[in-house]
Amino acid sequence: MAGGGGKSFLAEAGYGEQELDANSALMELDKGLRSGKLGEQCEAVVRFPRLFQKYPFPILINSAFLKLADVFRVGNNFLRLCVLKVTQQSEKHLEKILNVDEFVKRVFSVIHSNDPVARAITLRMLGSMASIIPERKNAHHSIRQSLDSHDNVEVEAAIFAAANFSAQSKDFAAGICNKISEMIQGLATPVDLKLKLIPILQHMHHDASLASSSRQLLQQLVTSYPSTKMVIVTLHTFTLLAASSLVDIPKQVQLLLQYLKNDPRKAVKRLAIQDLKLLANKTPHTWTRENIQALCESALHTPYDSLKLGMLSVLSTLSGTIAIKQYFSSATGTAATTARSFDLVKLAQECCYHNNRGIAAHGVRILTNISASCQEKDLLPLEQDAVFGLESLLVLCSQDGSPGAQATLKITLTCMVKLVKSRPHLSQSVVESLLTQLHSAQDAARILMCHCLAAIAMQLPVLADGMLGDLMDLYKVIGRSATDKKQELLVSLATVIFVSSQKALSSEIKTVIKQQLENVSNGWTAYRIARQASRMGNHDMARELYQSLLTQVASEHFYFWLNSLKEFSHAEQCLTGLQEDNYSSALSCIAEALKSYHKGIASLTAASTPLNPLSFQCGFVKLRIDLLQAFSQLICTCNSLKTSPPPAIATTIAMTSGNDLQRCGRISNQMKLSMEEFRNLAARYGDLYQSSFDADSATLRNVELQQQSCLLISHAIEALILDPESANFQEYTSNGTAHVESEYERRMMSVFNRVLEEVESLNRKYAPVSYLHTACLCSAVIALLKVPLSFQRYFFQKLQSTSIKLALSPSPRNPAEPIAVQNNQQLALKVEGVVQHGSKPGLFRKIQSVCLNVSSVLQSKSGQDYKIPIDNMSNEMEQRVEPHNDYFSTQFLLNFVILGTHNITVESSVIDSNGIVWKTGPKTTIFVKSLEDPYSQQVRLQQQQGQPSSQQQQQRTAYSRF
Repeated sequence: MAGGGGKSFLAEAGYGEQELDANSALMELDKGLRSGKLGEQCEAVVRFPRLFQKYPFPILINSAFLKLADVFRVGNNFLRLCVLKVTQQSEKHLEKILNVDEFVKRVFSVIHSNDPVARAITLRMLGSMASIIPERKNAHHSIRQSLDSHDNVEVEAAIFAAANFSAQSKDFAAGICNKISEMIQGLATPVDLKLKLIPILQHMHHDASLASSSRQLLQQLVTSYPSTKMVIVTLHTFTLLAASSLVDIPKQVQLLLQYLKNDPRKAVKRLAIQDLKLLANKTPHTWTRENIQALCESALHTPYDSLKLGMLSVLSTLSGTIAIKQYFSSATGTAATTARSFDLVKLAQECCYHNNRGIAAHGVRILTNISASCQEKDLLPLEQDAVFGLESLLVLCSQDGSPGAQATLKITLTCMVKLVKSRPHLSQSVVESLLTQLHSAQDAARILMCHCLAAIAMQLPVLADGMLGDLMDLYKVIGRSATDKKQELLVSLATVIFVSSQKALSSEIKTVIKQQLENVSNGWTAYRIARQASRMGNHDMARELYQSLLTQVASEHFYFWLNSLKEFSHAEQCLTGLQEDNYSSALSCIAEALKSYHKGIASLTAASTPLNPLSFQCGFVKLRIDLLQAFSQLICTCNSLKTSPPPAIATTIAMTSGNDLQRCGRISNQMKLSMEEFRNLAARYGDLYQSSFDADSATLRNVELQQQSCLLISHAIEALILDPESANFQEYTSNGTAHVESEYERRMMSVFNRVLEEVESLNRKYAPVSYLHTACLCSAVIALLKVPLSFQRYFFQKLQSTSIKLALSPSPRNPAEPIAVQNNQQLALKVEGVVQHGSKPGLFRKIQSVCLNVSSVLQSKSGQDYKIPIDNMSNEMEQRVEPHNDYFSTQFLLNFVILGTHNITVESSVIDSNGIVWKTGPKTTIFVKSLEDPYSQQVRLQQQQGQPSSQQQQQRTAYSRF
């Protein structure tokens, strides 16, 4: 819940040391490469991967790899080995080498060495580069030759290269397949070499005939060479080939099940189980009922716990997929009579109370998955079995502090959350067993159990007030020591308390929490608890904790960050005093909240740094300020109906002007402005959502709820006052609260539904505009503000970090200096980019493609005005590119017909795997100066010079007459 694993925003804001630019860094390493000392040369070589990471653009990487190729060509074998390691570490940068031919030429020259070790290193180097030179015939030929070498080191290197090239090149795979086959079947080939050659066949999946011939060869091998090592290597290669070619997976599952059942060797059985697990993860839909049945029978009959554990692991993987539905649906007989008689169910029930913890965990996991997946069936006995199994495992593992017990406990608690989510009627018994066990459990187990309790309580309001007493007693007990586990437990338990009492914390609970924090906690623990309080809407508690931490930080940026959080919490606390029908006090509460928010945003701005601008936090808070101001303005507008009601002749004016809104008086125009303001706010919330690519789903849902509240109020204004006749309530009706993920969302959805019902009811009964309509709007505003705002995780923590770095060419040496282009030519603008990730890439969403938008605007005009087609006036282009190894590049052709300075803007946005566009940036700008081409300039000058001379000639002829 409140894990410290994610980096806080301010922790990322380093004030790093001065770093060299790319050229200086490369020159520094080049100096090391030229050194006469071997140690300095090696040190320079091994520092290249760090350089590539810092400056991942082709111009530097190309130069660097050419320098490394030179070292490889002239250096000794140890230096070559270092270059090989660098190449393998930097595999994703290889495709950025521009001079591939030159690079390969320098490396390949070593293949003709008399030293077999040098040749072996070269072959491994070529194999590591297979992705950029898959069809190089000289490399193919060298690998074939080296496979026949008498030196074992060279042959092993050739096998490595052959495997890599087979994976990349269809031609090489087809050509080498027969050679590999002959070597494997040849009597002269030693067995250990055969074991290394067989895995190459896993890459023979480029077409059906190649895959089929490879399967036939593997089938022969598995029968011809029955030794344990050969069977294991052959079967595993068989599985990997099937997984890549896809067509033979059902046959492979049957083959593995056959070996699992019939082969007496435990090593072979273990390999079969491992490969079945691989296929269960990759293609669960290809498993038939017969396959699962055969696996169940093997698990029921095996006397070995280690094998049973492996088989249950495969079955538990399958039970969480579509395979489990196929297993039950394809059975004969009615579901009610056969549900408990299935072998899978029997096996799971038998294993639930097994003395091996791992087996028991997989047993309850299977029962949980069956209960969750097959909801259309009456599985009440299975549900009870699952609950009893989970409770017994909970008792067993919570008392044991060993790593194995903790791993089993995690599986158990995950199953509990899943079971409660799918079968809510079981929640009470599960929660009671968790609370009972909390008192006697180990600290490490208590932390996990608290996380589980909080996860359940976020989905279902199951933690009643009566349970708070137990939690508070435990809180008092654990606060007596200051170990790391106790600190973690304080945070976890506080989270459960906040979740279970989200409406308001009693003063007694606050006092207990603060006392414990003062006694044993450090500042970090107090901050994490305050963060959770802000997340759960307990702003009063959060404000006090932030206030106490202000004097405990060393950096002024941290001070301003905590001060801003304190002010935001105080602002939200002001809004809890709102009363339903007291609109004047509502205005004063909003004004007080705005005052604190303005102080907070000033502190937040001071907390930001160039490396860490806190853009999401600033955007979210500014929108909250504008939303509160819009709510305040709406209440004032509603009150204006009392202070300046419509004049007596308003109806006549409306009939005369044909505008029916005029009969409402001046309030109609004010309401129109208010509605536009709320729609504008909704659009801005949408922009904030689109710019938050790295945010977790709960944060995005929170932003979405703020956007929906703006749309709701604008719809209510339109439906009640501005256009009641054409109001459509269908598109705004909620789909229920089936997918509600938090108490905050539940309460907001409840308010949305209630407001919509009131608006629809008024819309049908009364014509606008009356005090009932304005009262309804004011009540809607107050109802929305009374739900305490939740500051979600992304406000505090960034678990995923993704950024794009763009490089444009041509680019000027000085950013303010324009690039000169003739107006009769087109500029080829090359845009290159690198996607940079944090420590957990793709945690919430992954980049599928990058959308690049290029536009140009004329900044200043020079020269004469010409009549130019509108098409040539501006450039507006868009391209989508898919990054490969986090790198992408594309080109744009731009016209600059009009003379003058043009401003070119390149903006990037990303598209995730679901096709959603995210406006992540960045935006890069360059200037282009369009110059007149020399020929046109010459013609124009000649024309300009020709006009005065002809005028002089005419004057002369006129004078000559006299």
